[in-house]
Amino acid sequence: MKGLVFTEFFDMVESVFDADMVDTLIDETNPSSEGAYTAVGSYDYQELEDMVVELAKQTGSEVSDLLLAFGKHLGAQFASRYTHFFTEAGDTLSLLKQIDQHIHVEVRKLYPDAELPEFSFEEKPEQGLFELHYSSIRPLADLAYGLILQSSQFYNEQFDISMKRWSEGETNHCLFTLKTG
Repeated sequence: MKGLVFTEFFDMVESVFDADMVDTLIDETNPSSEGAYTAVGSYDYQELEDMVVELAKQTGSEVSDLLLAFGKHLGAQFASRYTHFFTEAGDTLSLLKQIDQHIHVEVRKLYPDAELPEFSFEEKPEQGLFELHYSSIRPLADLAYGLILQSSQFYNEQFDISMKRWSEGETNHCLFTLKTG
């Protein structure tokens, strides 16, 4: 997993809780990286998972709620740093349609070793539905949900969103159904 995810996670923890909580997470999880992350480095995903679980334990929060909050935080950072993706898309659904075919292509140019989730979509305009399928070896659908929510906030759009999760072997899936209007 790219270090950018770790550095942004620590930024969120520090802003929501405090710097001492970051130290506590590192001390309690004892990551092999020793908690030293650079944005361009690659690190074991298990370290992030361990820290999120520890943060849940320390704060009494649910892991899913923390991942959702982190997704929103990450979405705000992406909108600030990569505004051109958002402005070019013009709206939430157009942005979501571009994840695999445009955004992840650009991410791979910067980080060829990035292990990204896969997204596909289906539009059902007659029903006012847009379905986004998330597929990954990592169980981070709640983080993706936070990214979707933050993206819709960027465009000042609202959707009723439902999630249907399932696993096939080691692959985690989530079908996000966004209802418009």
